[in-house]
Amino acid sequence: MDVKVNKDVCIGCGLCASISSLFQIGDDGLAEVVGVVNADNEGEAQEAKDSCPVQAIE
Repeated sequence: MDVKVNKDVCIGCGLCASISSLFQIGDDGLAEVVGVVNADNEGEAQEAKDSCPVQAIE
């Protein structure tokens, strides 16, 4: 699973970063991917994607 944040859609709410350490809020105030999805964290990556209120995680 490969993840990315669509910064044109992201509102910077921070929910993804609170769910998964794969994400953080960058200097621009928007979410960014800071990790690599693997078997150990794939579930939390999917949870972050499913929880995004604007579906900015692809």
